[in-house]
Amino acid sequence: MSPDRPETARDRHGLAASAPVFAALGDETRLRLVTRLSTEGPLSIARLTAGGRVTRQAVTKHLQVLAQAGVAHSSQLGRERIWELEQQPLLTARDSLDQISAQWDEALGRLKQFVERREDQPSRSA
Repeated sequence: MSPDRPETARDRHGLAASAPVFAALGDETRLRLVTRLSTEGPLSIARLTAGGRVTRQAVTKHLQVLAQAGVAHSSQLGRERIWELEQQPLLTARDSLDQISAQWDEALGRLKQFVERREDQPSRSA
């Protein structure tokens, strides 16, 4: 956090809400599933496993992890379970990354100013 801008309850809530999302997205298979659902829209497990090397059972487990993190949900359509993304948790996670990025930019700016001030000072060894 910037010394000029104290952390707010909203900031803490956003980061806390994003932690399960980041944990769920930390797996390559789940990240691939999210990518497919975001580009292709709602899909059945059969469609999500078609042509892949991951079993239906494994995909189901990964989708359940995404659901527990609030990133995806399913609905029954006939005999199939259709999975789709929940946008809000992903948007909250993106906001958290934007906030962290801004904090890093501020910190790097302060470091740059510090280094430049030090370079402008005359050397005391002579």
